Amino acid sequence: MTITFLGTGTSQGIPVIGSNHPVCLSKDPRDKRLRVSVLISWNNYNYVIDCGPDFRQQMLANPIDQLDGILFTHEHADHTAGMDDIRPFFFRQGDIPIYAHPRVIQSLKKRFDYIFADEDRYPGAPAVQVNEVDKNMKIPLGNLDVVPIEAFHNRLQVFGYRFGEFIYMTDVKRVEEEEIKKMKGAKVLVINALRIEPHHSHFNLEEALDFAKKVGAEQTYFTHISALLGFHEEVEKSLPKNIHLAYDNLKIKI
Repeated sequence: MTITFLGTGTSQGIPVIGSNHPVCLSKDPRDKRLRVSVLISWNNYNYVIDCGPDFRQQMLANPIDQLDGILFTHEHADHTAGMDDIRPFFFRQGDIPIYAHPRVIQSLKKRFDYIFADEDRYPGAPAVQVNEVDKNMKIPLGNLDVVPIEAFHNRLQVFGYRFGEFIYMTDVKRVEEEEIKKMKGAKVLVINALRIEPHHSHFNLEEALDFAKKVGAEQTYFTHISALLGFHEEVEKSLPKNIHLAYDNLKIKI
């Protein structure tokens, strides 16, 4: 299994438009972060978690021949605004499977009504195959049964997903113990670490470190990173040996 970090930034990305923050002015390419998303590839299957406003740019930087589906964590724009850019895959493959909580599906239907239209479809609009996700189900994808993991982004329910020995979580502030049990034995955990100071709906660095310790994966990568976390090189040096900052276009193999 190959994991490609398509984007590792927070909702505004790095650099933030018009910002003079030192991290936004950094020349280190690891400090340039598109909106958060990840590509999971194995046995000629390709699945993406989240489809944000940078999806087209991310696919051009990490080209794939086919897209077998998109799993959504939640409905916020930095995770969904790229839906229209699935068109090239739709033109080649037909309807693209999507997987999400029913609430997220309803939000997508409202914002992208033309994608979900049954009649009088706009010529050239993409179409999707809808699959609703429940926290107590397993999702058969390829030869894997993917396990949804429920978490909370302040009061908003979000999903993470476990693909075998790999777990991807983002926009997390709280996870119940029953859901943490689903995460035990993983080799690689990805979890959000927004900044140094506490935040009302995201783990800060201290909370992400505590959560990584609780899950106990062999390796942990932090994502959904803002400029306020600091320079990649400096933060990376401060972390335990088995914990890393992810960066755009990083590939890891499991």
